[in-house]
Amino acid sequence: MRKLMLLTSALVTLVIAGAAGAKTVSVTITKNGYVPSEVSLASGDTVQFTNSDTVAHQVEFKDTTGVTCAPNPLVLQPAQSGSCTFGTAGTFSYSDPNVRGNTFRGSVTVTGAAETLTLAAKPQIVVYGGKITLSGALSTQKAGENGDLLGTACGQAAAALRTATAVTTTTGGAFSTLAQPLKNTAYTAKLRNTSSQAVTVKVRPRLRLGKVAAKRYSLRVFAAQSFAGKYATFQRYNAGLARWVTVKRVLLRTNATGVAPTVISSVTFRSAVSPRLRIRVTLPQLQVGSCYLAGTSNVILS
Repeated sequence: MRKLMLLTSALVTLVIAGAAGAKTVSVTITKNGYVPSEVSLASGDTVQFTNSDTVAHQVEFKDTTGVTCAPNPLVLQPAQSGSCTFGTAGTFSYSDPNVRGNTFRGSVTVTGAAETLTLAAKPQIVVYGGKITLSGALSTQKAGENGDLLGTACGQAAAALRTATAVTTTTGGAFSTLAQPLKNTAYTAKLRNTSSQAVTVKVRPRLRLGKVAAKRYSLRVFAAQSFAGKYATFQRYNAGLARWVTVKRVLLRTNATGVAPTVISSVTFRSAVSPRLRIRVTLPQLQVGSCYLAGTSNVILS
């Protein structure tokens, strides 16, 4: 009896360890019954039955929904093994129909696979005013499931998650929607108690450079915040060096409120740069701060 108890303890330890890190759980058929008689595993996992008795035994499930066994029927001679794979969540009881009493009875509890969500953003860098596509899928592949896409904009407390948009899964559990981030924004998909990994989209301010007169130019910067007091860099293209060179820095002084939440920072400035050269303006990272990426304007001729 003591040897049997030691054997049972060892097998239970083996089963617990296997369930945590493997996809096959072992059950031994002894002359005293199934060891262990109750096991738990995840959907898609397998139970391997090994007959260590000196006579043949059968494993017969009361409910075979989602249960696939080999051999079938599962009749095992001494020292022979067979296995059953479980594709459906639930509790499955089994017994040896050739043995009377409750000795040869057991059960397998199968939990469903954990529900997961994926999320991706394209593109991951956008100029202010542009739109991105947020798409993902639900691991259960169910259509008609309703969830939310949540966005946390730069400078916004994580606890203040706001609903960016509602989404509904379609064929294969897929979903897709458009979003228009105002600043660098982290997006997360949420369905019931399941959340996706966060996906961060970076935003550049939109810079518009124009020529208002000879040697006179205007710059307007569009963003969801003011850049008054920040310096933009006026550049010309040097064909001989094949690179952009700095002409001067200009201070953004005035602000004009655009259509909310857009704020337009602007400046008009002069430059004696030679005519018919390619020119542009940049707003470096040091000037835009942490909530935007550095910006670059359109290219025009001086």
